[in-house]
Amino acid sequence: MAKTTGTTAFDLDINDLIEEAFERCGQELRTGYNFRTARRSLNLLTIEWTNRGLNFWTVEQGQIPMVTGQAIYPMPVDTINMLDMVIRQSNATSNQTDINISRISVSTYATIPNKNATGRPIQVWFQRKTGATNAANTVVYPQIHVWPKPDNSQTYTFVYWRLRRMLDAGNGINGQDVPFRFIPCMVAGLAYHLSKKIPGAESRIQMLKADYDEAWDWASTEDREKAPIRFVPRQAFIGSM
Repeated sequence: MAKTTGTTAFDLDINDLIEEAFERCGQELRTGYNFRTARRSLNLLTIEWTNRGLNFWTVEQGQIPMVTGQAIYPMPVDTINMLDMVIRQSNATSNQTDINISRISVSTYATIPNKNATGRPIQVWFQRKTGATNAANTVVYPQIHVWPKPDNSQTYTFVYWRLRRMLDAGNGINGQDVPFRFIPCMVAGLAYHLSKKIPGAESRIQMLKADYDEAWDWASTEDREKAPIRFVPRQAFIGSM
């Protein structure tokens, strides 16, 4: 009986990934333009995945030391969304307590009558921005707006778990910013997108789309939170008419 390899390191660099996608379209990767157009489609595919839902491998924890009297703080430029957040409260004796902070909408934040109030922050509005550089050559960072503004009675730290943007496709030797479970899905998705613009591959579009949808369903179903959860019904309030 043949021995196993003893390794679990299989991966595809961008060249192999694109080559596999072209072969599924019934074509061969031959020119530099073929590579450039495929890499462009691959970058668009990663953006599509951000819109499809929560990609757990892009969840990162971070923290922002809060400044007395300051309400607005920039987030990393590649932040897509906020998942969870707490205010970490500590004092001179190094005691630490994480306290929930509620996320609110821009409409709720706008109706706060005194935005200059100070205390322990209990609410936060996450302002999603483009992350682009504007005409003044300034990066438009996503921001958090906390209320009330931090006072000086404690040391406050805003601790968060965010969804970040996936890393770009590389220059030919890099792997992709996906777990190995998503490699088949990425190949299938790239093949489908290439089939829509490669001459001669039009007849495979529907087949490749079905392959991609199936691969996405398998991968996204596996890539989910598996911790037990408990739903508690909220008692409805019935007022008198």
